[in-house]
Amino acid sequence: MSHSTIPLITPAALRAALADRRELAILDVREEGVSARRRLFYSSIAAVGRLGLVVGQLVPRLTTPVVLVDEAGEYASRAAALLASFGYTHVSILEGGVSGWEAAGFEVFSGTNVPGKAFGEVIEHRLHTPNIDAPTLRQLQDAGEDLVVLDSRPFPEYQTMNIPGGVECAGAELVHRALAAAPSPDTLIVVNCAGRTRSILGAQSLVNAGIPNPVAALTGGSMSWLLSGFELERGRISTAPRPDGAALASARTLAQRAAARAGVVEIDRATLARFESEAATHTLYRFDVRAPLEYEAGHRAGWRSAPGGQLVQATDEYVGTLHARVVLADDDGVRARMTASWLVQLGYLQVFVLADDDSSAAFETGPEPLPIFRTRGRTQWIEADQLAQTLEAGSAQVVDVDSSLAFRRAHIAGARFVAASALEDLLERIDADASRQLVLTSSDGVLAGLLANQLRERREGVAALLGGTQRWLALGLPQASGDEGNLTGDDDAWYSPYHYAPAQAAQQMEAYLAWELQLVGQLERDGIASINVIDFDTPTHRRSEERLAALRRAN
Repeated sequence: MSHSTIPLITPAALRAALADRRELAILDVREEGVSARRRLFYSSIAAVGRLGLVVGQLVPRLTTPVVLVDEAGEYASRAAALLASFGYTHVSILEGGVSGWEAAGFEVFSGTNVPGKAFGEVIEHRLHTPNIDAPTLRQLQDAGEDLVVLDSRPFPEYQTMNIPGGVECAGAELVHRALAAAPSPDTLIVVNCAGRTRSILGAQSLVNAGIPNPVAALTGGSMSWLLSGFELERGRISTAPRPDGAALASARTLAQRAAARAGVVEIDRATLARFESEAATHTLYRFDVRAPLEYEAGHRAGWRSAPGGQLVQATDEYVGTLHARVVLADDDGVRARMTASWLVQLGYLQVFVLADDDSSAAFETGPEPLPIFRTRGRTQWIEADQLAQTLEAGSAQVVDVDSSLAFRRAHIAGARFVAASALEDLLERIDADASRQLVLTSSDGVLAGLLANQLRERREGVAALLGGTQRWLALGLPQASGDEGNLTGDDDAWYSPYHYAPAQAAQQMEAYLAWELQLVGQLERDGIASINVIDFDTPTHRRSEERLAALRRAN
């Protein structure tokens, strides 16, 4: 497919299409690290090098109108050709890319998960979410104050580092578990995350639900804790208790009230069946918002895993089609309703909760299946032992296409790293010796296999490592660490402040927190967001502010 055969859409026309509030997917086909520097507000990242791996989940309906975005024409044509080969039928390219959008006078954003993070800032700005700063929290902890710190991040993030004494209670689990986690209704509940968004939305969830406890978000999360000179714990295992009996019944009542106040529409199995029958013409996403381990232990067949808190902050990673139908489900009547009460306020999704607990529905176990698109032809695989022999003979070059962060931690000895989207452009620089076999590797080998398949016409003998780098490392084969051999730097991923060396981390954290704070002003200048903030008007906000004021006076 040549560029001339691909329809172009002007920035003004795309802006009008967004205002039209019909189904539309805006896919940024650059790598995440590049996109995070300059991007459109409502775009989802679907890097051209990873397109076959991610687009099936982001945009499940092949007839969805899709607009491709890059900086100024470097990747969009290649991405359009791939999408056409995958069966997508309504693909266009943003004329001039992000540069053209900016030249038209429209706002260019930076960062990752921009809609969700901007949403959190708008929520705090308009609802004045109760908050507490790190020095005050530390002082209250030292004084033995009646409080509990609930960490609203997923368990792997929590275990990496947490506020001392904090308990893991990710996102949608907060209203579900808070009543069981707090020793009494007088216990102050402090919600924290790595930065700001999940602290704000987590604390505000408890306020919106109207729990009896006073609530506060930790201002700036773990970043502010470190910037205040305090230490974090690492490797902790402490999860908020599961509710049952009266605690679960109370949580369910609170969630039902919050969902009703937000106007969440609840549906039964018959309505869901109708949505499923219409999925070819009206995009449908079905998300199980429980914790991943619960999902793997048993979930409705065909449903995706999307833990509620992550779904709200990182909606753009789960839902690529604006104004699609999104149906949420759980097994307790709390988590789906609370998640839905947030998603409806984003203003660009049709949100429903499956309230019909049908035990006759088909269930399955295991991790979420990943749909992939691949070009035609047979992938050439190479086993780990064969690769080891080939490397020892000097007749192969390994290229890691997965993650620069993972490459830094550990990689196949002698490998080079190239961001997946840059692979075709850098083939000669990677290895000009065409007599050597080019072997691609990725974490589990899936992405490497897709890319090896795509490169068959560009170079003979391109193979992918079966089982990927994970298997190589597990077998104890030669490995190295560090950035030597990284040919594309950090283009592939956004590096959070926690990824920087200690000497740079503080500056990066301050810059990140400042970036989040300025999002409200940027949204007001742009006027593109359809956020509809709801004030749930519960007594919890007033009780929280009174309790925090009393604690500040006393300390």
